[in-house]
Amino acid sequence: MPGTVLLLAASPMGKGCLVDAASVLPVLAAVPPPVLAGTDTANVVELADPLDPQAVLTRLRAAAVAPGPLTLFVAGQLQLDRRQRLPHLALARTTPPTVRYTAFPWHWFREELRLRAPGSTTVVLDLRADPETWDWLRGNVLDCGPAAAVYGRIAPPPVRRAVAAPSYMRAVATILRSGGRPAIERLHQAALARIAGDGEMGDLVLTPFGGPVGRAVPDAPVIPAVAPGAPFALAVPDAFRVPDDFRVPDDFRVPVGPGVPPASAAPDTSDVPVTSGAPLASVASGAWALADGPAASDAHAVPRAPRPRVPGPVAPVPGVASGGPDRHDSDPHVAISTAVRAGRHADADVLAARLEQTAAASSGPGSEEALHWAEVRADLAMFAGDAERSCRTWMAVADARLEAGQPVDAPAVEAAVDRAHHQWGRIHDVPRARELGPAIAQLRGRVPGRREGALDHVRQQLRQLQTQG
Repeated sequence: MPGTVLLLAASPMGKGCLVDAASVLPVLAAVPPPVLAGTDTANVVELADPLDPQAVLTRLRAAAVAPGPLTLFVAGQLQLDRRQRLPHLALARTTPPTVRYTAFPWHWFREELRLRAPGSTTVVLDLRADPETWDWLRGNVLDCGPAAAVYGRIAPPPVRRAVAAPSYMRAVATILRSGGRPAIERLHQAALARIAGDGEMGDLVLTPFGGPVGRAVPDAPVIPAVAPGAPFALAVPDAFRVPDDFRVPDDFRVPVGPGVPPASAAPDTSDVPVTSGAPLASVASGAWALADGPAASDAHAVPRAPRPRVPGPVAPVPGVASGGPDRHDSDPHVAISTAVRAGRHADADVLAARLEQTAAASSGPGSEEALHWAEVRADLAMFAGDAERSCRTWMAVADARLEAGQPVDAPAVEAAVDRAHHQWGRIHDVPRARELGPAIAQLRGRVPGRREGALDHVRQQLRQLQTQG
C-alpha cells in the first residue's frame, strides 16, 4: 500500500522569525518519496511557509484519512497564544498578538491524527521554541496523540535573536539522501549524533518510548514520552467482554441520553467517506470545513486515546487476536475497532454505550470518562453514516461540557461544536436537518469557534433549508 508524506515548514516573516524552517525543504524534497515514507511508493505533499492555518488543516486532514502509512516532517517555530496559553505552530503571518488566529494550534495535530490506526503514523519534528513556550514546556507535554510515534527535537530560543537553522531535520534529510532507509529509531539517533557533533546543546529530545534520549544541560525541560497505542487503563467488567460471535439481539435497544437516537442495526452507509483511491488533497464536497475535527474519517479506525485515565486492573477482551507486543487486548477500543472493521456498527455502539453508562454511574454523566465514551459514540455514528445521530451526540457532549463550567473557548468545547456543525451539514434528510438547525444556531451563538463566519454559515444553511420541501 502506498504511503503518504506531508512536508511542512513554517515560520513567521520579519523580526519574529527564530528559525529558517523552509530552508530544509529543498533537501527533503530531493529525497525519493518511497525513502521518505519507508514504503514502495508514496505520495508527497509539501507546504512551505503557509499563510493560513485552515490551508494547513485541509492538507493535514486529507493526509490523515489517506490509507497506508503516514509520515509527517514538521519544521518550524512554537509560540503560545496570549488567551489560552496553548502551543501553536507559527505561520508566515503570525505575530505574538495574533497567534490564536494566524498560527496552527498544536492540538489540531492530535485531533486529526487520533482516528488513525495505531502504528501507522510517524511524526518527525524539528521545532524552535520562543522563550514563553520554552518555559511552558518545563511543565507541559507537546505530543501528537498516542497513536503517533514522535521523533525529533525542540530547541531553545536562539541567542541574540539570531535566526537558527533546522539542523536536525537537515541531518535527517542528508542521511536519507545518502541511500537506504534506516529504521526510524536509527535515523533519529544518527541525526542527533550529527547535530551534537556540531556543538548544538540544550535541546529537548522527543522519542515515543521511554524517557528523553538525553539533556545536554541540567535545566532543559523534559517531556514525558508516551508509547504509541498505550493501553487505556479502564477496568472492563466481564459483562462488557465482546466475543467474536457477539451480535445485538433484534429486540435489544440501549437507552441513550435525551435527543440522541439509538444506533440502527442496519445503518445507511451511503454517506461514509471513501478514502481508498481518493485524491490526497481532497476534502468532503459540500461540507463545511471544520476548524477542529475531521471532515472525513478512516472507517477502519476507532479513537483509542481517551482523555481520562482511570487506574485499576484491565480485564482481557476475548475475541481480539493479539498482533504482537504493541497490541493491547485489554483495551476496549480494540474490541470496538474490531466490530467497526467487520461492519458491525451497532455492536460497537452497544459496547461504547455500556462503557458510557458505567462511567456515568461511577463518576457522573459530566465526567471526562463518560464524555469520552460519548465522543467515541459520536465518531461511531459518523463511521456508520448516521450524520444525525453523530450531530445530536456531539451537541449533547458540548452542552454537557458547558454545563460543567468549561469555557466556551476550551478546545474540547470548540471541537464538539465544530463536529456537530459539520455533521449537521451532512444530514441529507431536509426535515431532520431543518429540525436541528435552530439548536445548532443557538449552540453556535454560544461557541463561535475559531473560524470566522461559522454562525453566519448556520443561518445561511437554515434559510436554504426553509425553502426546500
